[in-house]
Amino acid sequence: MSMKESMSIPSLDLSDYLAGDPSRKGKFIRNLGKAYEEVGFVAIKNHGFEDSLRDELYSQVENFFELDTQAKHNYERPELNGQRGYNSFGKEHAKGNDSPDLKEFWQFGQCIEGDNARKENCPNNVSVTELPQFNPIGMKTYKKLEEIGTSILGAIAVYLDLNENFFDDKVKNGNSILRAIHYPPITSEPKASVRAAEHEDINLITLLMGASAEGLEVLSRQGEWVAVTALPEHLVVNVGDMLQRLTNSKLRSTTHRVVNPPKEKWGSSRYSIPFFLHPVEEMDLTCLDGCVDKTHPKQFEDMTAGAYLDERLAEIGLKA
Repeated sequence: MSMKESMSIPSLDLSDYLAGDPSRKGKFIRNLGKAYEEVGFVAIKNHGFEDSLRDELYSQVENFFELDTQAKHNYERPELNGQRGYNSFGKEHAKGNDSPDLKEFWQFGQCIEGDNARKENCPNNVSVTELPQFNPIGMKTYKKLEEIGTSILGAIAVYLDLNENFFDDKVKNGNSILRAIHYPPITSEPKASVRAAEHEDINLITLLMGASAEGLEVLSRQGEWVAVTALPEHLVVNVGDMLQRLTNSKLRSTTHRVVNPPKEKWGSSRYSIPFFLHPVEEMDLTCLDGCVDKTHPKQFEDMTAGAYLDERLAEIGLKA
């Protein structure tokens, strides 16, 4: 397969898992596990995330990034290590790559409701006064993707011979992030073909709207970069490093990158909106007993999700 060829990642129907038919559910779980062992990416349809909400979200995100530079900088919160609000150009780089990615982005985080001890350590989201619908639409999206992601984790748990609800209490009120990224128009010949350098995601799983997948490439087992194709109505869901650690590399966190568009599209902005599903800080990422044996010796040291997150945020420049 040449570098210019594309790959349709495995497509699965989430309604098979949720419909209550044991046969359909079992097939979904087997196919999901197989895809995550071999590719690390799947495209999910019939997930329940409505087109109208997606369209509203993209509209609000575009409106925000069209604000003038000073207005956007008013929403930057460096004391929060980039985990809430606006992050300007040049703030983040891939692990092992000192060149900053060509992007600016906004981050929505967890909103803990009720009387919960976790509230004290959970910073508030930053409200955009110029756009009264920006935060409500963002958080509605956050909660829906969190719900979908938790269902997919349930299927993963069953595949790993765990209780179906194994992940539920570990992701409830967790450190998940909804990130809205703006890649600006290209105005001159770029120094490199890559907008976001090769990397793996830190978290358990990432959910990316298919409309955001343009330019996404994954590194195949043969060491070739392959373009991912997904329909706009799909959610592209990939394994992150935390899940790879937990499963002792049984499930693959695949290296991926974002490349520049063809020259005819240089004049257009590109928006990408991934949801990074993170657990609570105290989740134990020690390799599962069922994923360790003589053939597959333990690869990773014991660590909590919080300690691992801090280590990785420092590596990509978001934490000192």
